[in-house]
Amino acid sequence: QVQLVESGGGLVQPGGSLRLSCVASGFTFIRYAMRWYRQAPGKERELVAAISSAGSTTTYADSVKGRFTISRDNAKKTVYLQMNSLKPEDTAVYYCNAGLGAYDYWGQGTQVTVSS
Repeated sequence: QVQLVESGGGLVQPGGSLRLSCVASGFTFIRYAMRWYRQAPGKERELVAAISSAGSTTTYADSVKGRFTISRDNAKKTVYLQMNSLKPEDTAVYYCNAGLGAYDYWGQGTQVTVSS
């Protein structure tokens, strides 16, 4: 059974930091590119960051470059999103995604709220 379980979301003040984690099971994690998406109320889901299967290549949305860092630990089957200098516009549900060809798996999401 494929599972992606996100954790680490919560309420944080502007300028603060959070680290999201996503633990994978039920598929060969090391073969999959991993991505973090987010969806704010009334908006479409958007790609935030992506990392290649070996972890050698990362990409970021322009809105988070320099503030967010995606990483992975293939031994732990876990992908992370370190979020620094958070802004109110980062408020959203954050989703973990695993992709390989036609295979596409999603987590249940974790809420991140940036507010004073």
